[in-house]
Amino acid sequence: MKNIDWGNIDIKGLALLVSAELKKNNISAVLVGGACVSIYSHNKYVSMDLDYVSYSTLNELRHAMEKIGFHQKSSRHFERTGCRFFVEFPPPPIAIGKEVPIREFEEIKALTLLTPTDCVKDRLAAYYHWNDPQSLEQALMVARSQPVDLRNVEKWSKKEGSLDKFHRFESLLETNVHQAIKRL
Repeated sequence: MKNIDWGNIDIKGLALLVSAELKKNNISAVLVGGACVSIYSHNKYVSMDLDYVSYSTLNELRHAMEKIGFHQKSSRHFERTGCRFFVEFPPPPIAIGKEVPIREFEEIKALTLLTPTDCVKDRLAAYYHWNDPQSLEQALMVARSQPVDLRNVEKWSKKEGSLDKFHRFESLLETNVHQAIKRL
């Protein structure tokens, strides 16, 4: 392994490194959660953990993670000395609210992650179900930085019973766009 400045590695760099090592070990894994927000928002939001969903066994995951210096701290939690981020492996399947399973993903080099649309839905799920304003802001960050299928998000929101909150999200998104246009 080349010299890596573990203290200064950014979340995308770490995600690419972890994903490449998992693939080298024939482990299929998808990055989900806040790390996707960090990547899609160009670090306007910074998550301190990388959540990968994989059907591989914990022994297979441990073996691969140890090759890059990460050690198991608890059941599905891995840390590396000198690295500010940690890696977790929540159990499958990949689900967003009532939508199970998610089957379409984005590919960035060796990294497989939620699409921007599913990343927005993932953040909105926390806003819808727990009234988490930080998750709403994260959804807006991604939607402002990446192409997102808003009709898909609206249909999903209806199934989640949260059309009213979707309309708030959409209104906040449009307000920002209109403000940016006025500044031009």
